[in-house]
Amino acid sequence: MPKLTPTDAARALRNPLAFIAEYWTPAQRTVQRAAMSAVVMTVLIVCTGGAVRLTGSGLGCPTWPKCTDQSLTATSEMGFHGAIEFGNRMLTYVLCAAVGWAIIAARSQKPWRRTVTRLGWAQFWIVMGNAVLGGIVVLVGLNPYTVAAHFVLTTALLTVAVVMWQRTREGDGEPRPLVGKAIKQLVWALVAAAALLILVGTVVTGAGPHAGDSSDVHRMPLDWETVSKVHAVLAWIVVTLTFALWFVLKAVDAPKGPLHRTRDLFLILLAQGVIGYVQYFTDLPEVLVGLHMLGSALVWIGVLRVVLALRERPVAEPDLPSQTDQELSAV
Repeated sequence: MPKLTPTDAARALRNPLAFIAEYWTPAQRTVQRAAMSAVVMTVLIVCTGGAVRLTGSGLGCPTWPKCTDQSLTATSEMGFHGAIEFGNRMLTYVLCAAVGWAIIAARSQKPWRRTVTRLGWAQFWIVMGNAVLGGIVVLVGLNPYTVAAHFVLTTALLTVAVVMWQRTREGDGEPRPLVGKAIKQLVWALVAAAALLILVGTVVTGAGPHAGDSSDVHRMPLDWETVSKVHAVLAWIVVTLTFALWFVLKAVDAPKGPLHRTRDLFLILLAQGVIGYVQYFTDLPEVLVGLHMLGSALVWIGVLRVVLALRERPVAEPDLPSQTDQELSAV
């Protein structure tokens, strides 16, 4: 590595990402793994956030940004619940590290792909916003509407992370559609139904018995069983649309990419449905509710992968000089 000069140090302070990019060129696989790490950490945050709620540890740290008014970290007197809540907060830093690695890797890639880097920065700002919202959730005593917004914003983070991961695995050429307009419309209907399914799922959570703390936490003033039945109907609609999409793709002999991703989504939905019904008829055991939250993240990833499989982006061909240009340059 070349010796750094005072000028280099000044440039590193002014624009550290550009400075790193000047001295490091990651392999394509490294960029893909960095983007995937952000996806994995986002799913893990969903699971640990669910663990906080299901263990009644939502107010294990009763204030924010400190854990207590006197301590930044959880203390031994706070016990199990304090450790769970503070551990989830600390995991946010690991998520930030994963997103930061994705940004650095994307910025250092040659040639520099601005759109991919911007997707990394979008994740960073969503994480920051969700951290503040998480603090508000604690400060307002686990108000169910803020808890629902917290989960929705995490789903938005997962969306951007998956899109970035996909973009690292394809080129920057003009997207070429792999299916017709009618199939695209069916897919977007599936996306709308899946998004509504997740939103209603947050209402089920907000009205249900797992409030996130052993104290008397305000719940959404809705009949929990009625909302659960609406949630189940939406789940069947999503399953039906997925099976219809697979059948149509099979009938028109579509490329393997969309077909296989639709099949994967269908299998995830079936597993998620089994967990959902079992947890409903067994009075919502915490373990199954946690698995159902993991399943919701996997369902949304599956839906996004179906959407992203509808087109392909080849690697853009470099602009080669024409024969006339070559002749002129030789003069």
